[in-house]
Amino acid sequence: MRELYPEIEPYRTHRLAVDARHTLHVEECGNPGGLPVVFLHGGPGAGLSPYHRRFFDPARWRIVLFDQRGAGRSTPFADLVDNTTAHLVADIEAIREMLGIERWAVFGGSWGSTLALAYAQAHPERVLGLVLRGIFLARDEELRWFNEMDGGARFIFPERWARFRDFIPAAERGDMIEAYWRRLDSDDEATRLAAAQAWSAYEGGSTTLRHDPDGAGDFADPQAALSVARLEAHYFRHRMFLEPDQLLRGVPGIRRIPATLVHGRYDIICPVKTAIDLHEAWPEAELRIVLAGHSAADPAIVDALVQATDHLADRHA
Repeated sequence: MRELYPEIEPYRTHRLAVDARHTLHVEECGNPGGLPVVFLHGGPGAGLSPYHRRFFDPARWRIVLFDQRGAGRSTPFADLVDNTTAHLVADIEAIREMLGIERWAVFGGSWGSTLALAYAQAHPERVLGLVLRGIFLARDEELRWFNEMDGGARFIFPERWARFRDFIPAAERGDMIEAYWRRLDSDDEATRLAAAQAWSAYEGGSTTLRHDPDGAGDFADPQAALSVARLEAHYFRHRMFLEPDQLLRGVPGIRRIPATLVHGRYDIICPVKTAIDLHEAWPEAELRIVLAGHSAADPAIVDALVQATDHLADRHA
């Protein structure tokens, strides 16, 4: 089974002002003369982690990573103004142009897979290949599955769901996303932070195949919780700023692009049916369903993703 490549540090970092308000943190790792790839993190709002650099052979890849608007080290922090999918797609192009890259591979997981598909459909001529994990197509059924009272995730992680649900008064539970949003957008800092921690504890603790119902999860840091919760609620209530079924309808324009889809069989945040729906529309893509949950750190996911990036590098050697 393949494991992550060794830890590496960026050989160059950038501060890219994409408009008068937003400045992105961008880093380059690996081989400056290697095959270029851009890494798209999840969330929205989750930001980069050092292990994200390690899905790629550093001798063969020029690895470009960035914190999306409002996330990580990009500024302003947790900011929602001019923060939409279209803005992020434009940001990816701005980074490519800044770095003088003609074409590159695109790697994204969870929300990163959504953004990768949106980018590839907008700029197919710029994409050498796609590696997508934990497919999320931003459809209402997917949002309701994990976040609403009639969703299915509550039957699988009932302890964690109960804490997420009980943070909201019973009278407001008909639309949990909006109820959380009202608190996440409050003028009161304590209210915002409490809602963010309740939101992120539910999601961040639901990612792995081995589930600890009382574990802290991925977003225990209050600031990480705040950016994830505010940005996710902002995007969710606007249906990720996409038209209904936009990403499935856009598949014909990218079917020529080599693609690998990696999905955990027991992914509760983004159920495997979503990956199967995408593969049915895109049979040329390779679909790998593995014994894992949602987390990119689950061993079977790591194995499949590293194999996919190695195979893509071989293809372009």
